[in-house]
Amino acid sequence: MSEYASEFLPKEVREGLELARKRDLKRRSRLRVRTNDGAFPILRLWDEGFEVERDNAEHMRGLVDIYDGARHLYQALIVASQDDGFKMSFDFKRSTPAADRPPLDYDQPDDAPVALLPRH
Repeated sequence: MSEYASEFLPKEVREGLELARKRDLKRRSRLRVRTNDGAFPILRLWDEGFEVERDNAEHMRGLVDIYDGARHLYQALIVASQDDGFKMSFDFKRSTPAADRPPLDYDQPDDAPVALLPRH
């Protein structure tokens, strides 16, 4: 809906439409940002940052974890970049993809064993 068309609607209808839009954005996203204070839904995620609802973002800064459902995607260092009244945007200062195992300190050969059998 354009800004011009919304001028003709009563205030209550505009507020109801805005609440419905916010609820729909939260419901569609499985993405979450986890901080020491809890987990909050991500409204939009891009390569350089993400957006969350402004009410959830007042004290968000520093090191956070980003999840898609239960899957850990990134560990990131964030800084607030833009506040538009409803949404707060954050930029990544650093974003590291999460891995399910520790990094190797050396290159493994292609024919390396997958597992070791115990001696019994």
